[in-house]
Amino acid sequence: MGTPAGIFEFEVDFVGALNCIPMSVRLKLDCCGVKISLNQWNQLAAGERERLLREPCDSAETAGRYRQLLMNFVESHSGQAPKTLDIDAHPLWAAADRIPESLRMQFAALHLTSLTVPQWSGLSHLQRFALLKLSQPGHDNANFIPALREFGLLQR
Repeated sequence: MGTPAGIFEFEVDFVGALNCIPMSVRLKLDCCGVKISLNQWNQLAAGERERLLREPCDSAETAGRYRQLLMNFVESHSGQAPKTLDIDAHPLWAAADRIPESLRMQFAALHLTSLTVPQWSGLSHLQRFALLKLSQPGHDNANFIPALREFGLLQR
């Protein structure tokens, strides 16, 4: 059957109708320096959420346009500008040559053999971003193992 573009298989159950913020949009939010709540996301029209899923945000120029589009959408529905954040010039997911410590700790906590640098560097930016988000302490990490399987890092 496949999954909608921009949505991982492990997300389908809870973001298929775009009622939750997909990882691909969460990455774009980080890249354009905007933080929105789930409530703000759900105030957006379905077509606006679809557009935010599809819109590129992979360069300084597209990130600026994405940020403005997102700000306009959120302000038009809530009357308030979303929270802005500093953009990390060197996010952990972008460094393909070293595995972040939080990810190593998640593997150890689950008694899994840690990733190798070639495995880590072979992942897309979005896959690395997702694994980091799914391995953060204090979060429900129920989709960590399904993500590893989907990314070919664990046997099914």
